[in-house]
Amino acid sequence: MYLFLSHLAFVDIEISSSVTLLMLMNYLKDITLISLPGYMAQMCYGFTFGAAECFLLAAMAYDRYMAICNPLLYSINMSPKICTLLLITSYVGGSVNAWIFTGCLLNRSFCGTNKINHFFCDYSPLLKLSFSEDNLAEILPPASAGLLLMITVFIIMISYVYILFSVLKINSTEGRSKAFSTCTSHLTAVTLFYGMLILTYAMPKSNYSTDENKMISVFYSVLIPMLNPLIYSLKNNEVKGALRKLMNRKHFFHEFS
Repeated sequence: MYLFLSHLAFVDIEISSSVTLLMLMNYLKDITLISLPGYMAQMCYGFTFGAAECFLLAAMAYDRYMAICNPLLYSINMSPKICTLLLITSYVGGSVNAWIFTGCLLNRSFCGTNKINHFFCDYSPLLKLSFSEDNLAEILPPASAGLLLMITVFIIMISYVYILFSVLKINSTEGRSKAFSTCTSHLTAVTLFYGMLILTYAMPKSNYSTDENKMISVFYSVLIPMLNPLIYSLKNNEVKGALRKLMNRKHFFHEFS
């Protein structure tokens, strides 16, 4: 589990850094200039790690399934070799998905200097600026993203269905609580990340204005990567103890102020 968490943290850093730098530049300047190859390179970079996070969250759900449903065989079923294979699959799958988006844009034609109303390099704003009549660029990337979401969400849902049935078979309340507590952080991260992705890429574009789409993009590309370390840190008893001491100290000062 800690191996997947370390890679999840790495992926979150890459997603956030690929977006935050350009966003800060937009705040400092009214217009940020970027070349078309630079735009596509940054988009491909962000999409690679964004898709890799989907695969990582699915792999972590499978890891939780093995830990709760087959604890005696966990060391065999989740050996270092299998974990490495899951990590490689996550990064390769993310790269393939990103290159589908980028490849479709490479076949489009763009003319002159254009202005994009967005704070980072995204697919839809650039697609609107092209004048090529290529329906494949409008169909293939959403189909790829939809397939990615369906596969990873299916793995997560099936894993947690088996986990739920296994937990319900535990007789003691303490045992159930302990089993559920190992999944709460992951479920919270999954809900936040996939919720924002579905709102951004799976819902009809006519339902949202450009500004609303930008706000949602901020959540999944900047805020969620910042929240994930906090979400998983709350499982740590030392972190919980430090937070309790901090809250008690604030309450103490509030009473005597």
